[in-house]
Amino acid sequence: MSKENFRFYIKVRTALNVQARVIYEELHSVFADEAPPLRTVERWAKWFREGREEVEDEARPGRPVTETTTENIEQIRRLIDDDPYSTIEELQEQTGLSYSTTQRIISDHLQLRKMTACYIPKHLTDFQRAERVRICKENLEKFEKRIWRLCDVVTGDESWFYHKQIGRKSANAAWVTKGDPPPTVVRLSKFAPRTLFSIFFKSNGPVIIHRIARGQTVDHRYYFDNCLQPVVNEIKRRRPSFGTCGIKLLHDNGKPHVHKAVCDYLESEDITIVPHPPNSPDLAPCDFWLFDFVKQNIGDQDDAESLNDAITTFMYSLDPEEYRKTFDKWVERMQLCVDNNGEYFEHLMK
Repeated sequence: MSKENFRFYIKVRTALNVQARVIYEELHSVFADEAPPLRTVERWAKWFREGREEVEDEARPGRPVTETTTENIEQIRRLIDDDPYSTIEELQEQTGLSYSTTQRIISDHLQLRKMTACYIPKHLTDFQRAERVRICKENLEKFEKRIWRLCDVVTGDESWFYHKQIGRKSANAAWVTKGDPPPTVVRLSKFAPRTLFSIFFKSNGPVIIHRIARGQTVDHRYYFDNCLQPVVNEIKRRRPSFGTCGIKLLHDNGKPHVHKAVCDYLESEDITIVPHPPNSPDLAPCDFWLFDFVKQNIGDQDDAESLNDAITTFMYSLDPEEYRKTFDKWVERMQLCVDNNGEYFEHLMK
């Protein structure tokens, strides 16, 4: 039986609202090892539910699907940068590359591995581990000597929010009885509506929540005009006597964040940049707490405006103690990083 015939059967059964696992079991009971694997059945069932009609492979002229080129490596890198939660199958679908080529690019060329359903550096080098330790030690020392205060730290970053919230993969784990199938999690289509937000907060609550227009590129100029300046203006509004004096900013090492014009502006406003080691989402409050927490606690929204309202309402409804505890956890995490010689430590968190 050809793969097109298998796909046609999947298409018909999906149209009858039969679950992918049931379709797989039906095919496997008749064709045994010749039947497509469960993941393939699930993938095609998803595409048919989303409106796909064809059962044939899409034509991919002009690009060998097994070729590991610089262009293909950069394409995979950009897709993962855009969504670190992508699966190999989703990357295949978007690039037209074969599974083995996609896997080889991720593992051998980009040196990435999966952790808690998110791509992170596969192996930290000795230098990267040493930098994590050095930076954490220096930051911790400033807090221990009371040169810095947690209440003066502002942190922020950008993240995509889908209008339909199903939670991140890290939130979809569940205990099941031995032999039972894993819980079903509906995947969002790559075309599902989503909006990019830039969010900044302190130990007592939100500072700004900025919705980024669809199609807008966040370069250093946009970041400067629409994110940093509103943050600075809001701080000055809240602290009319002290302004930005003593304020510390923690953001990651994304290109817009480390641009010279951005650094010069922060210096001119007397804002100190808190050093943050590269490849360290485990040391960024937005990554280890805020974004997932918000996404798990807001419902489905009709459009970007209602999504913005939902995020704003939820964040301002939180007890300030939640924000304060997060900054305490940031300090604890820096100490864990030092204690573990710069290695990732998520598996040690309670």
